[in-house]
Amino acid sequence: MADDLKNRGPKDRDRVNTSEDWELKYWSTKFGVTADQLKAAVKAVGPMVTDVRKKLGK
Repeated sequence: MADDLKNRGPKDRDRVNTSEDWELKYWSTKFGVTADQLKAAVKAVGPMVTDVRKKLGK
């Protein structure tokens, strides 16, 4: 099955994936933080978007 190039967001919008460069860039931009800040937040609270958003104060 081919990738849908029109779908630019992450496949699982409830989890932050920092192991894929394009998702790291997506989430960093979305939260307005650096990649290192995002990785630290995910390491501290886990990959759930709601938890990462709270940790980053967004």
